This record gives sequence, C-alpha cells and structure tokens, in this order.
Amino acid sequence: MLSAIYETVYISLMRKQYYFRNSSNGLLAWDVHKLIQLTKDLQADEIQLSAIHELDAPYWYDSEGDISTCRSIADHMRLVQVSNLAYPIILYPEGRIMDGMHRVVKALLEGHNVIWAYRLPKLPNPDYIGVNPKDLPYDES
Repeated sequence: MLSAIYETVYISLMRKQYYFRNSSNGLLAWDVHKLIQLTKDLQADEIQLSAIHELDAPYWYDSEGDISTCRSIADHMRLVQVSNLAYPIILYPEGRIMDGMHRVVKALLEGHNVIWAYRLPKLPNPDYIGVNPKDLPYDES
C-alpha cells in the first residue's frame, strides 16, 4: 500500500490524465488522480502480465479518429521510458486497466512476468459522461 506521502508525490509528478471507456451514453471518463486516491486503503498484489488482456488488444488507438503514427508511437515510448514500476497499476473489478499501461509495457520490455496492481473493489461512477476528451480540464491548477 502506498503511504499518503508516496501517493501525494506520485499524483504531483503525474500529468493530468483520464481513463476513457465507450458506453451507450457516450464516452465515460474517470480522473486518474481520483482513482489513485481510491487505492489508499487497498493492498497491491502482483499480477501476471499474461493476465493483462490489453497487451494483445487495441488500447491507445481504439478511439474514433485515433491513428498510430511514428510520432505518436514515439510519444508513448517516451512515457514508457519515464514510467516507474514502483507505482502499482490500477485495475477495475473485472481486471481491465484503468491506469498504468505505460508501466505494463515497460515491465514487458524489461522481461518481467509480473507487475504490482491495485484492483478496485467497485467501479466508481465516471467523472464525466459524453464529454469530448479535448474539452476536459487538463491544467494542473
């Protein structure tokens, strides 16, 4: 379990980001900073990388209009390089990734078989419903 100080440092170092999921009500978005705060009383467990479905499915480029370009792949690789495996990823109850795919890719590239993860006991309500990702607040203030 991350200490409160560790959690605060992690959030302060992390760029503002959201987890997205399509639904019949439009795009659902969860604030990742809020998801991290939900893990404060959870125990992190090691999970097998082979259990992470997203490694073998479209992930970063599954939204309408998203395309992979060499530049966008390089941008993701920069994020993989600076990711820190000391911070557990976050899974929702069914095991899908809500936060941490860059860390998962880093673990895979480094030859790890496992990664630390928090599994939320209940899927929290989304912070936004039917909002275009470009319209979400990304400023740090």
